[in-house]
Amino acid sequence: MDRIRLVGGNELRGEIPISGAKNAALPLMIASLLTKDPLVLENVPRLADVNQLEKILENHGVDIAVHGRKAPTLEGQRMTLQAAEIVDTTAPYELVSTMRASFWVIGPLLARAHEARVSLPGGCAIGTRPVDLFLAGLKELGAELEIDEGYVVARAPKGGLRGARVVFPKVTVGATHVLLMAATLAKGTTVLENAAMEPEISDVAECLVKMGAKISGIGTRTLTIEGVDELHGATHAVVADRIETGTYAMAAAMTGGDVLLRHARAEHLQAALDTLGQAGVDISSEATGIRVRRNGNGIQAVHAETQPFPGFPTDLQAQFMALMTMANGTSQIRETIFENRYMHVAELARFGADIKVDGQVATVTGVPQLKGAQVMATDLRASVSLVIAGLAARGETVVNRIYHLDRGFERLEDKLSAVGAEIERVTG
Repeated sequence: MDRIRLVGGNELRGEIPISGAKNAALPLMIASLLTKDPLVLENVPRLADVNQLEKILENHGVDIAVHGRKAPTLEGQRMTLQAAEIVDTTAPYELVSTMRASFWVIGPLLARAHEARVSLPGGCAIGTRPVDLFLAGLKELGAELEIDEGYVVARAPKGGLRGARVVFPKVTVGATHVLLMAATLAKGTTVLENAAMEPEISDVAECLVKMGAKISGIGTRTLTIEGVDELHGATHAVVADRIETGTYAMAAAMTGGDVLLRHARAEHLQAALDTLGQAGVDISSEATGIRVRRNGNGIQAVHAETQPFPGFPTDLQAQFMALMTMANGTSQIRETIFENRYMHVAELARFGADIKVDGQVATVTGVPQLKGAQVMATDLRASVSLVIAGLAARGETVVNRIYHLDRGFERLEDKLSAVGAEIERVTG
């Protein structure tokens, strides 16, 4: 099993190209089920989750051609997806169980084929993340649903899904994606209230508009979708990954140096950048991205609380905690999105970090120096927090079970080594 070995202490200097956002690429790929025409996606990241979703979509009859999959460049790949005919409306357990987002095919399958049989999802063990809100929303659009031996069996009414007003009881990215895609082919008008506002939602909505969907309110809490009879093909570039941007910004802050995060868009993670600024990190927007430098006063302790966009992202909580382990003073981090997202705490403690958890609040008292250690990744975002700690730790760090990393970070070790990190992937 692969692992990452790194030796800490090097400042990071240079440029890191930010990949296309995984959390936009996956629903964009799923959106190919909504049309018989080709959907061309550019800047698609090379990730294990992307590869897994390809298998799932091919099972439904999507023809997929990838250009640049093995290219040495750190830029993204180009993917053409065409679902000329949906040959199977079942998404089986053995494919869906490894990746939660694959459950989202239920929306397009219902909208276009009027039926779906989709295994209940798997993915990271960071909380239950139930699909109740997905199913409640689809019922509002007229779908008939039942659970049968671990599968959601869904059927649209005669004539297809019907437009409706759906009020989400809490902000949910996944259900917003599913209902947004399903509503594009529903009869009549659908209004999604208390919808998620994440940039990835807007990116998918903008692509759907290119495909002929009628959507207003993009980027707000209320999305209005006027159903159309069919969608057509389009070409769309996946938005830059704000979580990868924040991750490398925190790595640069942890180690010092001067890094330009190429393609990054500050408006997509302003809350996190503001928090880094309070911690003593100099951040400036440039024509080609965001520049990150650590000032000469070290890292200062700052409190943070995760919130839905535009608040501080839960997907940057673990990385920020790693940064705070060497801050001057004591910080508190409150996790409000997922109930089981502090599994990285025990592994950070192996570096010598001082972290105490009480419910959803972690209190982090900075230490002068971390020491390299053997650690184990527990989920995707926790994995990269261990890499950030290792970049600043004295001596050697080995991160095991990095298949989690490969699900969400494209060529991590290549990007970090290009800016001065001593890091390598070890196989076997």
